[in-house]
Amino acid sequence: MIPLIIVLVLVALLVLYVILVYNGLVRSRNQIENSWSQIDVQLKRRLDLIPNLVETVKGYASHERQTLEAVIQARNAAIQAPDTPAAQAEADNMLTGALRQLFALGEAYPDLKANQNFLALQEELTATEGRVAYARQFYNDSVLSYNNRLQVFPTVIIAKMLNFDRREYFEAEEGARTVPTVEF
Repeated sequence: MIPLIIVLVLVALLVLYVILVYNGLVRSRNQIENSWSQIDVQLKRRLDLIPNLVETVKGYASHERQTLEAVIQARNAAIQAPDTPAAQAEADNMLTGALRQLFALGEAYPDLKANQNFLALQEELTATEGRVAYARQFYNDSVLSYNNRLQVFPTVIIAKMLNFDRREYFEAEEGARTVPTVEF
């Protein structure tokens, strides 16, 4: 009778352990989903500000059509990008480069640089960039924690049995850290 009780207790402990591991993995996965939605919110916020910025610049630098078109194309690409970290990172990098060129126009056109709408939109985009960077960091931290949990023993066995997959980081592409050359 005692060996049966010991076996039942061990089975119960094993089942309890599997439940705890499963619940922890689900919480980690949900945190990643939440942090991804925070990135998405901030990227959409930035995309909503861009048309106003382009319209403000058009009035002062109408012959800078190529720069304005590059910003519009990058915005459209970001809107249409698939909802994956790699695709969003690529679109985000394109948009960031185009916005840098647009902000560089402020240096070439003193009237534009003094325009209150331009300054307010530039400040709002800068603040949004900070929020995007924070959201990216939170997302990547969540992915790191989750991926670490998936790879440690004995959780790795349970994770594989229950089909938990690794997640990818939101990373900048090659060359994204270099400052673009702006020529007029």
